[in-house]
Amino acid sequence: MTGEGLTTGGRRALLGALAAAPLLRPAPGEAAPPPPAESETHWRDPARDREIPVLLRIPAGRGPFPTVLLSHGLGGSRHGLAYLGGALARAGFLAIHLQHPGSDDSLWRHGGDRMALAAAAFDVNVALDRLYDVRFALDNLPPQADPGRLAIAGHSFGAWTVQAMLGQRLPGGDRGLNLPDPRLKAGIALSPIPAQGLLPRLAYAGFVAPMLHVTGSNDDGWIEGVRAAQRREPFEAARNPGALAVLNGAVHASFADEPGAGARWSDPTYHGRTAGLATAFLRATLLGDAAAARFLREGAPDLLHPHDVWETRSL
Repeated sequence: MTGEGLTTGGRRALLGALAAAPLLRPAPGEAAPPPPAESETHWRDPARDREIPVLLRIPAGRGPFPTVLLSHGLGGSRHGLAYLGGALARAGFLAIHLQHPGSDDSLWRHGGDRMALAAAAFDVNVALDRLYDVRFALDNLPPQADPGRLAIAGHSFGAWTVQAMLGQRLPGGDRGLNLPDPRLKAGIALSPIPAQGLLPRLAYAGFVAPMLHVTGSNDDGWIEGVRAAQRREPFEAARNPGALAVLNGAVHASFADEPGAGARWSDPTYHGRTAGLATAFLRATLLGDAAAARFLREGAPDLLHPHDVWETRSL
């Protein structure tokens, strides 16, 4: 994978602008941006009598900022995906980490077991609560958010949340959510979840917004039984603009980031490279950055390794 079409100066400028991960430092002589501010709060949805824990990562500077909602995986929390939210905030995006009660760390922090996790994973109401959490967030954005430049990202169950909000067909319908939500202009699915019980051409026909799918060659799921190769389906069977990265050797937990969970990946660059791809993708799709789009089309050479898979469509 090479990038001859992007000049050395252009690549340095792009990587300096991304500032997304240890692999993407500012160019020599450029000062690193100030660290993002962090704010924890709870949002209350009175219609559902539901408290939603939230963590905001706020970029330095004056807003409003392009904004990314982040959805954790099963058993996670608002503190998860810190590597991704932090990278995005350093690159100028407001990162809003949502915690989804019912599929969060409460399932295991007080003695829960795998049966509790499995029950939550297959509970329709728990899944729908995630979608209503996202809709509530979109309806009640903080003043720092730019409502015209919104994206969503998530891992595993969070990837399912991304896919559903962007139009993946749901068995039984979307219960009045009117998906896809047109306010979301881009999405990032880490360890995508293939549709169940629907033909692929029907399941993903609703995708319109650009999507980045990131998975690993060993990304098998232990609850839902998804095999690594199946995680390519939401990209390959869809027609919307997007990209697919399959990181060689990455397992399901390689893209997770939960406090106290211990080491769960074999290659310490998985987080940095995933964050770099996500930042470049959002610069290209949400901000209209032509250099970032060209960087992706040319194979993201500074982020992908020789045995990784990289495919793009209509970027």
